Amino acid sequence: MYAYLSTKITTLLNKQVPATGLGLFRLFYGLITLQEIFFLLYFNHLIFDPIPYLDVEFPMIPAFLGFWAIVATGVALGYRYQTAMLCNYLFWIVFVNFTPMQRDFDGGFDTFMIGVGFFLLFLPADKAFSLDNLRYKLSTPFKHYSEYTKPTVSVLAYYLPVAICLGFLYFDSAVHKMFAEHWRNGLGTWLPATQPYYVSALDMSPLLNQKWMQNLLGYTILVFQFTFVFFFWQRYARIAYLFVGMGLHLGITLSFNIYPFGLGMLSFYLLMIPFSWWRAIGNVFISKQPTLTVFFDQQCPLCNRTVLILNHFDILRRIDFKNAQEYVAHYPAVAVIKQELLLKDLYATDSHGRIYSGVQTYAQIFKHTGYLAFIGVLLSLPLIHGLAVRKYREIADNRARVSCNETCFVATPLENNTWYARLFEQAATQKPKAFARKFIKILTLFLLLQLNSTIHYGLIYRLNLHNPLLSPLAQVSNTLVLLSTTFVGIVPHALYLHDHFSGYDHILAITYTDERGQEQWLPFVNEQGRLLALNWGRVHSMWANIAVTPNINNQRLQKFIMKVTAFYGRNLGLDLNKTVFHIQMKKTRAPNEWVDDLLHQNMAGSWAIIGAARWHDKAIQIELPEDINNL
Repeated sequence: MYAYLSTKITTLLNKQVPATGLGLFRLFYGLITLQEIFFLLYFNHLIFDPIPYLDVEFPMIPAFLGFWAIVATGVALGYRYQTAMLCNYLFWIVFVNFTPMQRDFDGGFDTFMIGVGFFLLFLPADKAFSLDNLRYKLSTPFKHYSEYTKPTVSVLAYYLPVAICLGFLYFDSAVHKMFAEHWRNGLGTWLPATQPYYVSALDMSPLLNQKWMQNLLGYTILVFQFTFVFFFWQRYARIAYLFVGMGLHLGITLSFNIYPFGLGMLSFYLLMIPFSWWRAIGNVFISKQPTLTVFFDQQCPLCNRTVLILNHFDILRRIDFKNAQEYVAHYPAVAVIKQELLLKDLYATDSHGRIYSGVQTYAQIFKHTGYLAFIGVLLSLPLIHGLAVRKYREIADNRARVSCNETCFVATPLENNTWYARLFEQAATQKPKAFARKFIKILTLFLLLQLNSTIHYGLIYRLNLHNPLLSPLAQVSNTLVLLSTTFVGIVPHALYLHDHFSGYDHILAITYTDERGQEQWLPFVNEQGRLLALNWGRVHSMWANIAVTPNINNQRLQKFIMKVTAFYGRNLGLDLNKTVFHIQMKKTRAPNEWVDDLLHQNMAGSWAIIGAARWHDKAIQIELPEDINNL
């Protein structure tokens, strides 16, 4: 077995594949992180203030979120990737473990993002669609872009994160699902989608009301999650897992209000797309022939760097940059221009034989890239065009030229100091057998960490097999789960199971009486019982998973009523001291058996006022029944 694994790992490590999917995965991971940072900035006072706006305990939070946004932008763009990725990983750990994000505002995907961030530290995700790739080219500016080979990576860079971050997660989740009655009844997707707190604004009732379809989806997901880690890497099975997985997480993104989790999981399937598909996509969109030819001065360092930058962003390959010194012999379309003029300005010719120069050339370059066409349009506007021409002439007339010889083309490029290059490429090349041994040990460690979590919480806890004699082992297991959760994102994935919905037969909302004496709904939970957009994600988790549960804790509920009324009272411009907030309750059902049109039934229920909240200065008085669960 060991010999087989060693041989297999060495084979996969030496198999080189395009870096396209990995680069796009890094880009989407950075963008998802960035949107979550903007979410945290918007809800900064609700999440981090003990009393929103009234008691600001962490005034520097927006500044740190701003720094994190800069780092996440660096991750998305692939700029100084290793440093940006490390800082991003640390930001996730600090914010999740040392702020109320984990205790009160769990986003449902925080540990997942930590785990993915950990693996991205060691992956060559900067080789495609990255500014670091451009920086590498700019380190040897006189080397034409056509001389660089397309970046490739080891196929292990695709398989490893999918196996651990998706495969382990799915298997653990499936083990927990087997203890939930509604999942065993084939209603695992149906039950949460019939609860007003959990659905998006998209009405999925036409699908929810088809019992056979919900049974098919539920059982398909169980089979999918149990088998994924064992078969996803097989060539033909991967296609099936790709479509089922994408359908599953696209459905979560559209139908539930936990879109960050859905998007985070969905982005992982960029690593599952067959490599031949990327080439096929490229053949569809990448131009077969250039539509614009640009002539540049090869002996001008600034011109060479400009060409490298422009070519880097010409992802559709519509522009061809040629050496102006050779124009007479090879490019008769611009032979009418004297060579001294061609070297003085940046000239271009399109497929119709039209000739452009200076700022006009730049405008055409941007227009021909397609996705940057708006910049070309801006450069063509009269006022902006005049300013651009003035600045262009100032730079073009004062640029330096060199007499380039063979030494220009042997400049030392930037050193690749990423952890992947040092730990994988160098180690695997120098000592392949030793590397394979270490790699197998690392994989075994991750497997043991996942088994510890799955067996402890998925089997021993679920089957109530606790033994006092094994208490020391249980403590060690808990410690390992704490460490793996904090740093690697390995955590029990017992989401939306029977212990979550059993007894979930009431939901709460908050209204207030305005200055005209009319009752208004806070822009939080509406009349249907749905949490409104912007409150989705971790704010939804705070209210639907922590404040309002099958067994409501009055003290915890009052804490979040205080937070919500203070936050939205300030945002709506209400005078808190003169506003009375009403706590509304509506009865719902969360059965384990099929009920037709349950979502609309739960939404159509009537509300009843069960309490009130009043502010006086910075203190709130909340009136609630002592036993709210038995109303």
